[in-house]
Amino acid sequence: MQRIHINSAIQSYDILIAKGIRLQIADFLSENYSSVLIITDSNVGKLYVQDYLNALKGKKVYVEIIDAGEHSKNIETFYSLQTKAIECGLDRKSLIIALGGGVVGDLAGFVAATFMRGIDYIQAPTSILAHDSSVGGKVAINHEKGKNLIGSFYPPILVLYDTETFETLPQKEIRSGYAELIKEALLSDNQLFKELVSKELDRISTNDLAVFIEKGIAIKAKIVEFDEKESGIRKYLNLGHTLGHALETKLGYGVITHGEAIAIGLLFSMYVSEQEFNVDLPYKILFDWLKTNRYPMSIETTMVEDLIELMKYDKKNVQNQIQMVLLRDINEPILHTIEDGKVRNYLSLFVNRVKREVM
Repeated sequence: MQRIHINSAIQSYDILIAKGIRLQIADFLSENYSSVLIITDSNVGKLYVQDYLNALKGKKVYVEIIDAGEHSKNIETFYSLQTKAIECGLDRKSLIIALGGGVVGDLAGFVAATFMRGIDYIQAPTSILAHDSSVGGKVAINHEKGKNLIGSFYPPILVLYDTETFETLPQKEIRSGYAELIKEALLSDNQLFKELVSKELDRISTNDLAVFIEKGIAIKAKIVEFDEKESGIRKYLNLGHTLGHALETKLGYGVITHGEAIAIGLLFSMYVSEQEFNVDLPYKILFDWLKTNRYPMSIETTMVEDLIELMKYDKKNVQNQIQMVLLRDINEPILHTIEDGKVRNYLSLFVNRVKREVM
């Protein structure tokens, strides 16, 4: 079992990584909770809920299953989960378990942060993408104007990461989570980046994924500990997210996965970085790898204006000016403000370049 500790001014916690660790969850509960509410989705629930019920036998446990997908991360689902918590009689000594991927983790974490002004919760991620979203205590729901605009900083008491759950992930979810690993490598580890893009995702082993995830979590943990509430370097973790979030919002949440959108955003960040700083980044290496692994990469030219407007809603922005995380080199991120017209020009050129290269 791998243990990574996160120091937090709000609440420190451990990340435990091991195969089959979900079956031992009762051993890691710090308190004798009055009741437990497991929040999961329609895909994950049928695979793993029973394991958690067996592991928590003898405790008062309730289960609520939401529809799988990004479209569930909204105010209506949030409200219905609050109603479920009230109807089940949860109190301030109760526990919520977020069992699933990033959507479930963000949503259930926000429910825990706001129910009776905050109760304990455990992140039990079942996807590769959730290695990123389950660490750092950012919980949120989406708004039609933008992704994750309603939320809070509220750390879990524990992250329980069972690598056995990788074995049931569809290829699309592997692509999604892997993009966040690439992001973390671009921020701080050139050797990890080279290792990540040396793999073909339809052949990658569970062991390789586990090793990469431990490295990715360690990178994020270091950044989060230094800047818990995203006032400084934690903003670097949004590399690729300015365009990525705008794409998710424009296309409709769930049309492409979060990681697929971020992959396009990473390419765009590299493209803009090369133009702004006159540097040579591994744009072609990343592009070729994304193409080989069947990431969706095309953006319609007609979307450019809408995407620019949506990028202005990004949480990093100040006074309605677009701020992007760019790279002077791998391991040299910088937060950079760019005038709207310049971003519009870059995006138009990028869209046309990708269209040519995809053909």
